[in-house]
Amino acid sequence: MGLTAKIRTRDGWAVSHAVVTVTDMTGTQVLRAEADAEGAVRDTTELQPGAYTVIVTAVGYAPAASSAIVTASGRAEVGTVTLARQGGTELPPPGPWTIDPAHSSVAAVAQHLGISSVHGRFTDFAGTVEIAPDDVTKSRVEAVIRAASIDTGNGMRDTHLKSADFLDVERFPDITFRSTGVTEAGRDRWTVHGELTLHGVVRPVDLDLSYLGTGADPWGGTRAAFKATTELRREDFAMNYNQVLQAGIAAIGTTLRVELDIQTVQGDSLPPAA
Repeated sequence: MGLTAKIRTRDGWAVSHAVVTVTDMTGTQVLRAEADAEGAVRDTTELQPGAYTVIVTAVGYAPAASSAIVTASGRAEVGTVTLARQGGTELPPPGPWTIDPAHSSVAAVAQHLGISSVHGRFTDFAGTVEIAPDDVTKSRVEAVIRAASIDTGNGMRDTHLKSADFLDVERFPDITFRSTGVTEAGRDRWTVHGELTLHGVVRPVDLDLSYLGTGADPWGGTRAAFKATTELRREDFAMNYNQVLQAGIAAIGTTLRVELDIQTVQGDSLPPAA
C-alpha cells in the first residue's frame, strides 16, 4: 500500500533531497514524503482509489508533475521521475570529486612571431571539485600546478620559460586557482569565478566551463568530465619580457589561451589503479 517512486536527474543520478506531494482532484494534499539517500520514495500511507496529482520538487531543480491512478489496492506506483536542473543546466552528483591528472590536461597556447602558435602543457598538477548539494552555484574548485612542469616540446624554450623572465619557478613554484563562485551560463555551461595566483601575483580569473557528462570507469569508480577555457594577459601577472623583432613584431604574444580537459573521480581521493 502507499506510494513508491524513484527520483533521478537527467543523467540517472539519485536526487536525495526530493519531496513528493500527492493531491486529490480537489487540490487537497493527502500525502507528503521525502526521498531517501538513493532517491527512492516509499510511503505506506493507504490512499483511497481514484485520480491524484503527484508533484516532485527539489532545491535547484524544476518541479515535475504527473497524474497517478490509485486502484482498489490503495497503492500508487509512480515509477521513475526525472528532474531537470533549473535553467536546464546539469552537473554531477553532489559531493567531492578529485581531478585525475593521468586523464586530464592543462594546456596553454601563445602566439609566436605573429603568424603561428606555440603549444605547451603542464604535466604536474592536482585539484578537487566540490559540488554543493542544494545550490550548485556554491560549488568549489581548487587546483595546484607545479610551474616547473611546463613542457612545450623544446628544452631550450622550456628552460627560458622557467627562468625569471617568465614563470620564475625558483621563487614561485606553484600556480594555484581557488574558485570564489559559480554562475550558470547556459545549458550544461557555467562560469567559474576564481582567483589565480601566478608568478606571485593574484588576479581574478573566470573559467568558461562545459560539463561533458559522467560514466563508470574500469576500476569501479564514477567519473565526470569537463572542458574549460580562459585567456590571460602576461602583463597582468608581471611577466613583461618580450623580444621585439626588426619588423616590430613581438616574438611571443602577450595573450595566453588556457585550455583545460579535466576528468574527475567521485570521492576525495584517487583509486590506486587510476
